[in-house]
Amino acid sequence: MRTSADVDARAAQDAHRPRVIHTGQALVDLVIEVADLPARGQNLMADSVAQYAGGAVTVLLAAARLGAHCLHAGAIGTGPHGDLIRHALEAEGIAASAPPVTTQDTGVCVVLVEPTAERTFVTTLGAEREITVESLSTAHVQPGDLVCITGYSLAVAKTSDPLLTWLASLPDEAVVVLDPGAAFAALPADIRDMMLARTDVWTGNAEEATDLLDALSASVDASEREIVAQARALAPFMRSGAITIVRDGAEGCAAHAHGESTYVPGFPQTPVDTNGAGDTHTGALLAGIADGATWVDACRRANAAAAIKVTRRGPTTAPTEDEVEAFLRAR
Repeated sequence: MRTSADVDARAAQDAHRPRVIHTGQALVDLVIEVADLPARGQNLMADSVAQYAGGAVTVLLAAARLGAHCLHAGAIGTGPHGDLIRHALEAEGIAASAPPVTTQDTGVCVVLVEPTAERTFVTTLGAEREITVESLSTAHVQPGDLVCITGYSLAVAKTSDPLLTWLASLPDEAVVVLDPGAAFAALPADIRDMMLARTDVWTGNAEEATDLLDALSASVDASEREIVAQARALAPFMRSGAITIVRDGAEGCAAHAHGESTYVPGFPQTPVDTNGAGDTHTGALLAGIADGATWVDACRRANAAAAIKVTRRGPTTAPTEDEVEAFLRAR
């Protein structure tokens, strides 16, 4: 039985626990299952269609379900899509700090999912791009908070300019987490380098790591497992002491932290939908760090969370903390 002292201790712990704050685009994913991608100019009948809150929401839901205190600091529109986003966040106890954008609705990401679980995206732009320094500042970032940035925010001047200005105002002890996405490596060098100089944690997949290392003209150690070598090679381009995580799907991930590179094996599953797996991994990873786990332990839990997610349809199907614990115990 919990005593009043236990409750007080837990409340004190929660008061000092870092928050997971996401600044990226909260979109509505329109997920369409197809037998194959249509040939150009041709028609194809879909097997199913469903709408989900996606984008930044997927990261935040995964983190919240694994016990993190979460906040969305991006922009959310007014209309049915914005309502869907807000309801999904509220259902998990996640607040949105910025006021709603009243001039337009949130955009949509059309996701075509093939039987192999491979997915193809077409994204529209909407209210989620209407961020300002003032709207981001409503997050009131504190030292130790984990602040998530996506490379897609940096790919459009409308969002990159206020985001980079705001980042410069954060407390030095705020932990900036960069999820590069496919867009980051191709950014103008000045924007890319400015972001890397403030990045404390880089977490992306092997393809994103390859593209960035190529853009930076950096080499990797061919004698190591590739993702381990990539994680090690990326670290010097970030802020001093930065952590780098490189994912490789079912193979797991590699973490470079405190001068050591570690391969963390994955948990191969038969996937039905890989949409949101990387975001689930990121959310679970940050929940572990916010709770005081080591980077290697947090990576193992993140690998488990992503493995469970790919067996479920939809981007917002991240597992709970109890489900991850049961999954790991079974292995």
